[in-house]
Amino acid sequence: MMTTIGSNIYIAIAFAVAILAAAVTFPGASAQAADTQVQIDQFTFAPQRITVKAGTTVTWINDDDIPHTVASSSKLFKSKTLDTKDKFSFTFTTPGAYEYFCSLHPHMTGAVVVEAATGSSAAQ
Repeated sequence: MMTTIGSNIYIAIAFAVAILAAAVTFPGASAQAADTQVQIDQFTFAPQRITVKAGTTVTWINDDDIPHTVASSSKLFKSKTLDTKDKFSFTFTTPGAYEYFCSLHPHMTGAVVVEAATGSSAAQ
């Protein structure tokens, strides 16, 4: 009977440790940010403005039947012409605000705001 109680206590402790580890890790994982996608559809970028952490890769996917491009206003990045279902990715490493547009349809605009990757949760 002591063995069963001891075994149950061990399982309970292991379970508690796993939950605490997940609780501590989860905010860091989301703060570190998985890659982010922007859809291009009906002559719009959606979402039009996103905020990400430095080190995040943003991928634009053309879901429109019309070709589009993704071009940084500051000439930091520029895609080739994207046909339907084509993708373009760029990794943002420096904090700041990055405006972009479609060079084929300049009324299509968007922005990526990049925040510093540090300072979000517990120090490593």
